[in-house]
Amino acid sequence: MEQWRLKVLDSVVENGIYFIDTSDVYGDSEALLGKWFSLNPGLREKIFLATKFSMVIGGNMQYSENGKPEYVKSAIEKSLKTLGTDYVDLYYYHRMDKTVPIELTMQALKELKQAGKIRHIGLSECSAETIRRAHAIEPLAAVQLEYSPFALEIEDPALGILSTCRELGIAIVSYSPLGRGFLTGRYRSRDDFEEGDFRSYLPRYTVENFPKNLVLVDRLKTLADKKGVTPAQLTLAWVMSRGDDFIPIPGTTRVEGLKENLGALKVDLTEAEREEITQAARDCTPVGARYPEGMADVLFSDTIKLADYKADN
Repeated sequence: MEQWRLKVLDSVVENGIYFIDTSDVYGDSEALLGKWFSLNPGLREKIFLATKFSMVIGGNMQYSENGKPEYVKSAIEKSLKTLGTDYVDLYYYHRMDKTVPIELTMQALKELKQAGKIRHIGLSECSAETIRRAHAIEPLAAVQLEYSPFALEIEDPALGILSTCRELGIAIVSYSPLGRGFLTGRYRSRDDFEEGDFRSYLPRYTVENFPKNLVLVDRLKTLADKKGVTPAQLTLAWVMSRGDDFIPIPGTTRVEGLKENLGALKVDLTEAEREEITQAARDCTPVGARYPEGMADVLFSDTIKLADYKADN
């Protein structure tokens, strides 16, 4: 199993990809990367490496967030040790800790940047106000958000996330740009998921909602067939066409999937084709939330105001 995973990582570099995104809560992925770097001397310096902090996992898929300055500093030390490196290129605040002002967390991140332990700072799944407050302390390089034809929330003017990032010159890193694999068309029912698959816990993939959401999958498949590409390639090309500030980060466990995704770079969508995909996404509103209750309440969230904060919170 490990050798196969290392082979996929080898293929990433062999195919010209040098941006790798991970987190301290993605299983043993940091440890795997640490081993990969140790097996390939000199490789670490070629990789733009992003990892994340703040999510503290408990039992039964429950987790909490920790944005306290002391936790930030302990988390980076742990990640650096696991990754076998002395710096990360991009360090994301994974989910907001509502009880800690973003200004305090950002100050800790700023100090880590000044110390050379991190080179750039990013946030994930936060509000426009939080982005502004954070950016005022230290410029943000990126905000990571779920974005695909299956998740258009950041375009909502009421949220103001896309417009805020563009106003401030912050890149948008699109995670799950293929709808957690759903938009590839490879999954036609919940039975196609392996036992324990995280998607089985998500509202969009319940027995009731799954077939309703296939409407978008089938629309995209029709457009992809017409273009002569795969649904994955069509979808990734569409995400990239949203602007030079959009950076999709599709995940894969297969070398074949990696090469298929890379094929999206050769897909040139016409304005009419882009509009067809956009219209399909807007017509087929997803049924079910992106995350289950308890995980969804921290999406696009704010943190307590600095003026209202007490250190014993």
